[in-house]
Amino acid sequence: MADSGSSKIWTVFSLVSALGAAALAKKALDSGWRAATGKHPPENPADPDVQIGEAVAWAVVSGTFVALARMMAQRKAANYYARSAGHLPPQLQKD
Repeated sequence: MADSGSSKIWTVFSLVSALGAAALAKKALDSGWRAATGKHPPENPADPDVQIGEAVAWAVVSGTFVALARMMAQRKAANYYARSAGHLPPQLQKD
């Protein structure tokens, strides 16, 4: 069983990698959306002034892209942790 110190380190490491990936993904998404549509992405897709098709498209694209970026960053972080510590992070270890 892993100690709580390594668990805390992994929690912070995982969180930082996920937040960084989400920020980069959001930046890339905003640029891609502007290039594809010629408009800024919706500030708030729930706003009734935003067309429903645009709001749904933004929600699908941004949700998918950000989730994938976070997952990939956390996988890379887990690989780095495993190489450094010699084992998977405590939350990823199998029983």
